[in-house]
Amino acid sequence: MTNSMGDRPVRRRRHSLTVDLGLLLTAVIWGINFAVVKLILGHLEPLAFNALRFPFAALAVLVLLRATGRPVLPPRTEWKRVVALGMVGHVAFQALFIFGIDATLTGNAALLLSTSPVWVLAIASALGRERFSLAILCGVVTALAGMAILVMGGNLEVGGARLGDLLVLGAAMSWAAYTVFGRRMTKRRGALEVTAWTLWAGLPVIVLAGIPDLLRVDWGSIPIGIWLGTAYTGVFGIAVAYLLWSRGVRTIGQSRTAVYQNLVPVIALATAWLWLSEAPTGQQLIGAAVILSGVALARGLPRRRRRKSA
Repeated sequence: MTNSMGDRPVRRRRHSLTVDLGLLLTAVIWGINFAVVKLILGHLEPLAFNALRFPFAALAVLVLLRATGRPVLPPRTEWKRVVALGMVGHVAFQALFIFGIDATLTGNAALLLSTSPVWVLAIASALGRERFSLAILCGVVTALAGMAILVMGGNLEVGGARLGDLLVLGAAMSWAAYTVFGRRMTKRRGALEVTAWTLWAGLPVIVLAGIPDLLRVDWGSIPIGIWLGTAYTGVFGIAVAYLLWSRGVRTIGQSRTAVYQNLVPVIALATAWLWLSEAPTGQQLIGAAVILSGVALARGLPRRRRRKSA
């Protein structure tokens, strides 16, 4: 009896450890993903790239659903919500992200996308799902200041690609909206199911949008490494990472899960430096420090309030 009672905390710790390791892996996958995407966009147009990698992701989540015996299709009552989430979290997000990173530095894209937790709190507060506080206000203002430093500074190399920066910022807000509006369905139906259903809902639009560019691709000139990178961004960067992230939110909560997102821009900056020779500038480092401080401030809400609003 004592042993069985004593086993429970151990099992909980092990379960929590696997979730934390999964989130650490997610941060590494997403951090590396920025450099991989940037390299691929040197060979493929953005819409063509999205049209190629999303079928990889769609197939990966189908295999996961089949392997775990979970429902392949959502209940009819959820179809409208699934389609809406698919348009926001996959079609809009991916279009904004892919065109944005193509037009700006890898580090800029990673840092601007890392502001999504701030917009999650801002949107949730505006909808009454999160209690608004001084911490959220300070976090939003600080993150905006960091973005201003990053995008509008005197360094032309960093500040020149403002359209790309704004597109990535739009992607961060799109992901935030997907997170807020999809949170309740994820709790009801499961992280894997919602990830798969919304991804499939967005798949036809993404593939159709990429067909004109795909028809112009010189397939013989595409190196094998680009194909491997495309598969990586689809299977790991979308399917596996989305699943691990949603599982983390569901198991250990939004605030603890979000801590790992701070690692993504750090890994992205390091990877871009090593692979793409994009050495971080002083402006980027200052902007990074201010942005991440804003994210930390916005997340500095008492846990009691978050549970109450969830």
